[in-house]
Amino acid sequence: MEHYLDQLTAIAMVTSVALLCGLALIRIRQPAIVGYILAGLVLGPTGLGFVSNTETVKLLAELGVIMLLFIIGMELNMRSFRAVYKTALATVALQVGAAIGIFALVGFFLDWSLQKILLFSFATALSSTAVSIKILEETDDLKTPVGRTTISVLIAQDLAVIPMMLIIGAFAATGDAESAGRAILLKLGMAVGLMLVVMWFLSRREQIELPGSKWMVSRPEIVPLAAMAFCFSWATLSGAAGLSAAYGAFIAGMIVGNSSIREVMHHAAEPIQTILLMVFFLSVGLLIDLNFIRENWAHVLIVLTIVTVLKTAANIFILHWLGEPWERSFHSGVVMGQVGEFSFILAALGLSAHVIADDGYRLMIAVIALSLLISPMWLMIARRLHDMAIHRLTGHLPQAAPDDL
Repeated sequence: MEHYLDQLTAIAMVTSVALLCGLALIRIRQPAIVGYILAGLVLGPTGLGFVSNTETVKLLAELGVIMLLFIIGMELNMRSFRAVYKTALATVALQVGAAIGIFALVGFFLDWSLQKILLFSFATALSSTAVSIKILEETDDLKTPVGRTTISVLIAQDLAVIPMMLIIGAFAATGDAESAGRAILLKLGMAVGLMLVVMWFLSRREQIELPGSKWMVSRPEIVPLAAMAFCFSWATLSGAAGLSAAYGAFIAGMIVGNSSIREVMHHAAEPIQTILLMVFFLSVGLLIDLNFIRENWAHVLIVLTIVTVLKTAANIFILHWLGEPWERSFHSGVVMGQVGEFSFILAALGLSAHVIADDGYRLMIAVIALSLLISPMWLMIARRLHDMAIHRLTGHLPQAAPDDL
């Protein structure tokens, strides 16, 4: 009975601190997920030490990632995405290419392996969908051309996560790039082939009718369970086929998202995803090693600054080069200037594949987490610097473009 009460007390403490931190961040118009990271940091082994056994939290966090990809797949409307997919996919391809070029140069001087170059390139090329959307909501830009441009790129990045995870996962299975080549090509071929077939099938139809959907809608009490069952069944099948579980969840989300029960399923799955996503970001905070940051603060700060500035500059340049107006390119580029939540998954895969050592993993976790924490502040700083530069050059403050209002 005492053990049961101890566990119940721990759950109550963790959820209460997460709630308070989330509410505090919302109160100052910041994303709640930043509060969840702070809660994990406070409660974690290098904080107050209240949570020391993180294995259960990690399991729930993995389920949170699966549900997040399920929701993202549900929100991908094939007909809408077809109108912007060329620019979005080109942007992501150039983002990844720029990251590979930069880290290939770094790796040349530091004698990095190809796996390590790809791992760091993939991790830094991604932006946070959750944080970016929240920032756009807070600045009332979600429904503007800036928001539409940003969301289309984020969706394309979410699509790119799948092959990235497969590539790093193949390194984990075989241990080196040369022997991993065939496994990577086979898995990528299977994954891309299935995704293209599903996207082609869904784009040719207004809506699809899933078996038993009418009966399910008439019984709303089982819809949340049906959403979880559909998501995790596809995730299990995908994992059994040698692909990632997250890939299967994304495909499942795409199917549901283009079906007649999309709204009902989305409404039912969102509370579940919210809880699991809270656990995911809480686990991120638990993984942050404060002792490592204290001992290597200069190194962490330099890497964080370089990644944030270079990533933002690359985003702005790529979007503008692809034809987006300067103001829109600047705003979208800064909003996507942080490193994404899926980068944590890539870092964990890199650690399990021995692509990076423990210190490299802790550095990546610290930089990614701090990048998410400073993202709203970075947007304010970058926009202020931008306005000051325009004012110095032209003598007056910049005006918003008509199509951005």
